[in-house]
Amino acid sequence: MNETMGRIGTLQKEAPETLKAFNQMGAVAKKSGALDEKTKELIALGIAVSTRCDSCIGFHVKSLVRLKTTRAELCEALQMIAYMGGGPSIAYGAKALEAYDEFTQSPP
Repeated sequence: MNETMGRIGTLQKEAPETLKAFNQMGAVAKKSGALDEKTKELIALGIAVSTRCDSCIGFHVKSLVRLKTTRAELCEALQMIAYMGGGPSIAYGAKALEAYDEFTQSPP
């Protein structure tokens, strides 16, 4: 995550308006409405796993930890993600669980 944040910081210096607009779009998308922010982050994690984006997995798992998602909730979401995405989603779902354990320092 630190390396990714560094790279994004470098890009932000070169394209500040683009990154500002992206961040604004994210803030609007994450606002609680008919769906709460945790539900939206679980959806985002599903997309991150299915597109096999390691950095996205890290960002969304970190948000889910901030939103007090339990390991059981995360694992249940990962089951659905695996069902919809098959073997690759199982492999990337395992990365998401590893990130959760790292961010919460929970034992496996």
